[in-house]
Amino acid sequence: MKTKNTKNKVSVITLGCSKNLVDSENLITQLQANEYEVEHDKHSDESNILIINTCGFIDKAKQESIDTILDGAALKEKGEIEKLYVTGCLSERYKQDLEEEIPAVDAYFGTLELPALLNKLNADYKHDLIGERWTTTPQHYAYMKISEGCNRTCSFCAIPLMRGKHISRPIESLVKEAQNLVRNGVKELILIAQELTYYGLDIYKERALPKLLKELCQVDGVEWIRLHYAYPSKFPLDIIETMAAEDKICNYLDIPLQHAADNVLKNMRRQITQADQKSLIKDIKSILPEIALRTTMLVGFPDESEDDFKIMMDYVQEMEFDRLGVFTYSHEEDTIAYAMDDNVPDKVKAERANKLMEVQQEISFAKNLTKIGQSYRVLFDRKDGDYFVGRTQFDSPEVDNEVLVPAEQYVRIGDFAKVEITNAEAFDLYGKL
Repeated sequence: MKTKNTKNKVSVITLGCSKNLVDSENLITQLQANEYEVEHDKHSDESNILIINTCGFIDKAKQESIDTILDGAALKEKGEIEKLYVTGCLSERYKQDLEEEIPAVDAYFGTLELPALLNKLNADYKHDLIGERWTTTPQHYAYMKISEGCNRTCSFCAIPLMRGKHISRPIESLVKEAQNLVRNGVKELILIAQELTYYGLDIYKERALPKLLKELCQVDGVEWIRLHYAYPSKFPLDIIETMAAEDKICNYLDIPLQHAADNVLKNMRRQITQADQKSLIKDIKSILPEIALRTTMLVGFPDESEDDFKIMMDYVQEMEFDRLGVFTYSHEEDTIAYAMDDNVPDKVKAERANKLMEVQQEISFAKNLTKIGQSYRVLFDRKDGDYFVGRTQFDSPEVDNEVLVPAEQYVRIGDFAKVEITNAEAFDLYGKL
């Protein structure tokens, strides 16, 4: 085994969604408090411990996690690391199978076993750090997980199997975390959960997201608050009323609808019809006309016919969502839909996904053309080649449109600036200060 420069250096690799990223950030914060040197999403020669935070959401994500674990096992076999630990969703769901198939891993931990993982590293779980978090994102924005788990019973979704039942975090804890994040330079809070609208029902016996939003708006230094992952069935419109009343809350909502054909929605157990969806969107826009709606569609669900897919295509064309993402159905064992026949071929799933995104590309391009000549407040995330790259309030990091300003017009990363749009593409806007 080769000699290490540092015997207490850890590499943490994060796979999957922003909720996993927050888990890794909490892990890193605890390790640093225990005097470990930590690096994120890379492995250098100095690290002797590797921790992989896995995703187990769909087939591709599971395969990426398995491949990463195997890569780590190879590093251990070659003597390039001494210890290999695996945590996260895949480990929660398939711990026994993984222990049998990849025994080179020193220990596997589930999604809620951070104290046990720390104990394995002879590190103390420091309760006084709750609300404090080292961030891996650019300094000016951070994800804030307001709850864990999900009580919904969507037939295609394995998340409750990996994350358990819904558990809300107390408002005072979230306010404290927001204050700490602002002290470290954060200007934009991106609120995430498996299901935002359910927030508070378990601890306050009422839906408390509007109350939480109002409290976060009182935190000095917070300039943008963004909402991700809201369930559409029985959506509480007082959330939109709060958004309309509070300038700090971005006019943006991520509300995954998944499908538009009523029979597919029923089989998905989404507790909503296409007519209900349209009525909800109409109500939302009547309260906040300038809101940007991001949604997600799932193609290739069992028994999805060509007619069902056409209904979804027509629906997307009619509704003209501001932002849209597409997933292909993954047949997940132990979900309700697993009892159905996964009878849409993978090739057809991919073709439908591509067709739907082509429709959305045309919608996005048409919408972006209308923005030429208008001015927007833009938060700049990075410099990329000859451009400074930022976002309007209508765009979330990594998944939505970006605004590009020529680098000869200098702006500072993490600052806001007013930008006039001069040109547009399907998913990018170009502008000048």
